[in-house]
Amino acid sequence: MAAMANRYDVVVVGSGFGGSISALRLAQAGKSVAVLERGRRYNPGQFPRDVTRTNELLWRHSSREEAQGLYDLRFLSGIGTAVASGVGGGSLVYANIHVRPDAVVFEDPRWPKSYTRAALEPYYDKVASELKLTPMPDSISLRKRNVLRSAAARMGREVFDPPEAVAWTESPGPGRKACQLCAECEFGCQYGAKQTMDQTYLARAEALGATVWPRMQVSHVEPAPGGGYRVHFQDLATGEKRFVEGARVVLSAGTLGTVEILLRSRDKTRTLPKLSAKLGHGYSGNGDFLGSVFNSREDLEPWKGPDVSTVMRFFDAEPSFTMAAPTFNKPVMEVLTGLGQPNIGSPFQGIGAPLWPLLGPALDLAFRKGLLSKPARTSADPARTTNLFGIGRDNANGRMVMKGGKLDIEWNYAAENKALIDRMGKAMQELASQYGGTYAPLVTWQLFKKPLTVHSLGGAHLAESPERGVVSTEGEVFQYPGLYVADGSVIPSSIGFHPVMTISAVSERIAEAAARSF
Repeated sequence: MAAMANRYDVVVVGSGFGGSISALRLAQAGKSVAVLERGRRYNPGQFPRDVTRTNELLWRHSSREEAQGLYDLRFLSGIGTAVASGVGGGSLVYANIHVRPDAVVFEDPRWPKSYTRAALEPYYDKVASELKLTPMPDSISLRKRNVLRSAAARMGREVFDPPEAVAWTESPGPGRKACQLCAECEFGCQYGAKQTMDQTYLARAEALGATVWPRMQVSHVEPAPGGGYRVHFQDLATGEKRFVEGARVVLSAGTLGTVEILLRSRDKTRTLPKLSAKLGHGYSGNGDFLGSVFNSREDLEPWKGPDVSTVMRFFDAEPSFTMAAPTFNKPVMEVLTGLGQPNIGSPFQGIGAPLWPLLGPALDLAFRKGLLSKPARTSADPARTTNLFGIGRDNANGRMVMKGGKLDIEWNYAAENKALIDRMGKAMQELASQYGGTYAPLVTWQLFKKPLTVHSLGGAHLAESPERGVVSTEGEVFQYPGLYVADGSVIPSSIGFHPVMTISAVSERIAEAAARSF
């Protein structure tokens, strides 16, 4: 690879959904594009599977701050978060689910008036075409799907099989295979069956001349003396601190990464002092809530198929949500079943809250010692176990702040979203009854009464004015022409569905505007 140039037409920070979409569309517009990604590149077969090798598994974990693994887990003041580090971003480890939300989601007054379901439809279509989205075919027999469908029918609930970014029956390209139904979608697909961003949008951008620079951690941004912006970063391979300039810069480092870069640029380096006072406000975990069902009356074959094939709707009343029943490969399901379902009654829920900050180091230690790599002895049958995953419309009232040089999220989630949590819990209990099994919330909720999310949203909202948000309806940062944001941080409310399709559609719209700006 040739040396990095001093200046490009466009510098994109991050290579997930927003970054890859921006890279392709701006490369198609004939612009020189550099993509800076903090993580490494993964090819099929290279994803970590030995959980005791935490330097490969976890990003900058407690025992080794220099670690550059696939998963970035954080146990912040108000919520636990999980994101990915790697070329392709979250697409490497998500469940492949792409849903176009109901129109009511965009009726939330926090969305700019120009953002409606109808207005986004052409951009949803673009994403569907690029990623070749299709539901899992009915011709593929899947017991866990059939059981969920039957349970939903008895509950009077609608279910649907969402389009997924998966090559179901034919190889999607050289060195890749069709889906092997191995239930390892969220661990990185070793077969290349997932239509991840590095294999789709980003690969097309690279073919047009865009250059991807892995292992480059961006710290802050400042206006460049000759116009445009200077992006400061550290080369994680050498430790060298450098910068590169772009006539346009697109921040797509994910909700946590982008907001951290902007907060540091406004408040520490003071290189972007005019950023909106709304920066960091309005964080959402998209209502993510996890539970499990043990001892189902039927063998679910949980380790066959994609992680998720079917979604159940609870949009008939507020607070609304959807629910899936993700399952994983056999070793993981055995470990999860071995952990059991601790029965901590409501008066004692949250009893471990003071120990929440220690969960990260404890988890790292448990991985390294192999405590989470072998199943414990249990009377429960992992074949009759499923996870439950609620995705709801939380109040999006988290606050992202910098503390001691690190990002934190302040939010009294349990108190502010009690109605949503209660409705999700009752629905999960009802579903467990239909399965003939026992239900419990995730043990971390039982112990700490804090949620875990894989769907961080908000903090740099789309808005019609800087008094209401951080970026314009075109994704351009208020007061800083030519600086754009395109990722989950611009989403101004929770969605209640898997959010990646909307993040991608909004990013397509922003990329279109950025290309027009030249």
